[in-house]
Amino acid sequence: MRDVVVAGIGMTAFGKFMDRNLKSLSEEAVAAALKDANSEAKDVEQVIFANAAAGMITGQEMIRGEASLRDTGLDGKPMFNVENACASSSTGFHLAWLMVASGQAESVLVVGAEKMTHEDKRVSFGAFSGAVDIEEPLPEGYKAGSGSIFMDLYANKARKWATRTGGTPEDFARVVVKSRHAASLNPIAQFRNKTSVDEVMASRMISDPLTLFMCSSIGDGGAAILLTSEDFARKRDVPLVKIRASAVVSAKAHGEREPVAVTASRKAYEIAGIGPEDLHVVELHDASAPAELIHYENLGLCDPDGGAIELIRSGETGIGGRIPVNPSGGLLSRGHPLGATGAAQIIELTQQLRGTTGKRQRNGAKVALAENNGGQLDGDSAIAAVTILTI
Repeated sequence: MRDVVVAGIGMTAFGKFMDRNLKSLSEEAVAAALKDANSEAKDVEQVIFANAAAGMITGQEMIRGEASLRDTGLDGKPMFNVENACASSSTGFHLAWLMVASGQAESVLVVGAEKMTHEDKRVSFGAFSGAVDIEEPLPEGYKAGSGSIFMDLYANKARKWATRTGGTPEDFARVVVKSRHAASLNPIAQFRNKTSVDEVMASRMISDPLTLFMCSSIGDGGAAILLTSEDFARKRDVPLVKIRASAVVSAKAHGEREPVAVTASRKAYEIAGIGPEDLHVVELHDASAPAELIHYENLGLCDPDGGAIELIRSGETGIGGRIPVNPSGGLLSRGHPLGATGAAQIIELTQQLRGTTGKRQRNGAKVALAENNGGQLDGDSAIAAVTILTI
């Protein structure tokens, strides 16, 4: 297996854009990524298009990539459509890494795009209902009522986690405050206004204990990444951000098991030959505020018995801290257009390693990790993808 480089990155602003479609979001992201890589569409050998919900939101099925990218200059290239819930583009990234690492391609473009906004919000929320095993009973303690099955699922996990660790809703609010501060420094973020613990706690209750600000929102956006061999990247004189590891794990429904994020991160650490103590910056899947704290444990960033509470209260995971987590603002504040989210995490980390994130910058960043998960299966995320990047 040979080294693989993130040679080009590009993304749109994230937000609610009623006047935009998948084509325009994809085209903007692709153009930016190719320009960043000092490349053109003719230089791309393979294309992976990641999208989670276009079939339900827009009606575009089966040829989502071919339709969305028809005017980018990529028409005629081999295209592969990937759908894996919120982990769609990180899954596509993993496949692209394998293509280049194995020598089957010199350059692969991964495009993640999602159009989630709809005139009828019930359509948008309904798209999430298929990201669970629809024949599986909902977990013990589950309480419906928010209108979003995943926020109700996250609320159930949050209650159980708080009981086990002694965490409080105020700790969840601290995650949001950190997230909004980071997003205020990110020009493409969906929510850029700073907030306070009191404001987060006072926002409308969605699914106890989750208030509105503790939940990621519906949004639209596109992100694109060009993965290449090192030779390809050197010829185009681009920064060499290398992929040290990529691991994708699906949930086990039988026998002994652990959370998919734990399994995927352990595999990635083993491939890269490092541990969580070596990380300088992290982007993780904070679809709800408590999910960030749970992932502190899953990724080994802290002691599993209350360490996440100490970590969020310490400020070490904020901008300027020892190990900034979600310096982009994360899903909570940068935004969460499903199919674009995984790619957006990797783009933020690439910028961090390049040293180009301005006031969000983690000084001296050389090792970065992205954790992205999606769906729900038997009480766990259905899929998890972990990527480690280095310079």
